[in-house]
Amino acid sequence: MARPLRFRHAPGRWTEDRVVGQIYRDLDRNLGATRLSPWFKPPERYTGERFEMDNGDIALFLWNDDEAYWLGNTETPEALWRTEKYSFADVPDGVSRWATRELTAQLHEESPWLEPFPHLSWFFLPVFLSKDGRETTRAFFDEHSAGFPDATRDEALEFYESFLRTRTLDDWREVMAGKLGTSEYMDLTRMTAAMGEFNAGHLLVEAGYTIEPEIEVSTGHAIDYRAETDGDAVLVEVTRPTPTEERRAGTPVAAVRDTAATKSDGQLEEHGGGVVLFVDCSSFPDDEWQAIRAEEPEVHHRPAVVFRLRPSGRVEGYTKGYVPLDLPI
Repeated sequence: MARPLRFRHAPGRWTEDRVVGQIYRDLDRNLGATRLSPWFKPPERYTGERFEMDNGDIALFLWNDDEAYWLGNTETPEALWRTEKYSFADVPDGVSRWATRELTAQLHEESPWLEPFPHLSWFFLPVFLSKDGRETTRAFFDEHSAGFPDATRDEALEFYESFLRTRTLDDWREVMAGKLGTSEYMDLTRMTAAMGEFNAGHLLVEAGYTIEPEIEVSTGHAIDYRAETDGDAVLVEVTRPTPTEERRAGTPVAAVRDTAATKSDGQLEEHGGGVVLFVDCSSFPDDEWQAIRAEEPEVHHRPAVVFRLRPSGRVEGYTKGYVPLDLPI
């Protein structure tokens, strides 16, 4: 499985002859390539290139007398194989802005239904245009409403757009967007679980907490969030059961128990306490969620928050044990 899009940086002098000989001809020989002018003006001091391959892949290339930057969802030319990789946040602002404009225009031309959601488009751009995941990641939002049952695509998109528009997770864009995956095979379980972390983040932010994801702890694990307010911090780990029709568990209650047990018997047991378990039941349709609410099953860990979120922002749930968070459930 390929990773989200990242830049390659190639120090050294680049010329027209070198670009043609080492970049264009390599791409054309292997894939069939067309060399085009970029759609937007390159940053000052750089010459910009756009390569479109016969199989639908694209690549961007910026070069001058001192260095070059490559970004593409295609085979990397041999001349760039040993170059260092960098995220969008780790290259010069002008380089990142230009590439973002080029790729966003490409994304919205191919998937115009994403255009009304600019921050979501930007946040997930590294996976929406990744080498292997550009079809599956978009299909997850388009055809599966990002994991919300009984909701339209646009309802789900507007919900995540409103949360991402708070810019709470901007500094962790690459790692958080990457959780969606960049596989050419649709893995609804993994993708839906990834969006569970965004749901938990929304719940915490709406409750007034400042959040930071991917907190490394002494066991070598990374806990999903640290939620902080007034100097007090709480660690939060998230899990998301799948509905009974998608798993062996015979009832919604069993699905919740089994999924929570997997998390609590592994990572949380090793950590030895001090973590609040969030069990995101947003994948369950109304009838299955009502069965869970009626029984309020134990989840093998305390403290725990079991909740269900809808794209409208409505949230329901219950807690087990003393939860040191003030949440609207």
